Amino acid sequence: MNATVKYVDGLRFVAEGATGHSVVMDGDPEFGGEDSAPRPTEFVLMGLGGCTAMDVISILRKKRQEISGFEIEVRGKRADTHPKKFTDINIHYTVRGRNVSEDAVKKAVTLSMERYCSVKATLEGVAKITYSYEVIQE
Repeated sequence: MNATVKYVDGLRFVAEGATGHSVVMDGDPEFGGEDSAPRPTEFVLMGLGGCTAMDVISILRKKRQEISGFEIEVRGKRADTHPKKFTDINIHYTVRGRNVSEDAVKKAVTLSMERYCSVKATLEGVAKITYSYEVIQE
């Protein structure tokens, strides 16, 4: 796996992954950016959310759960001093659907967090990662 990051201007960069897809990153105006795109640290949280979301939805599909909506909120707390790494990250899953089994959701979330999500495994030991979930029947 590899990625390239190319300078555009100010503090704006374009990152491209091996798949050929790209994203733009930018910095805070206070430091010379234009606030035109997410910060690299936001991408860390987005990557974690995306990784576990794919796991959970895949597992729930295999369990034939009728999911009509799914959302993850990822909140990160960073240290006050440089390098201002993440110290605490909380992931909250909201699953909506008809006759959704709470046990199935719990199992899917637990499997993602303890076995499958490579981004979570990468961040483990760097930040304390906690998670919760709720099931909303429709």
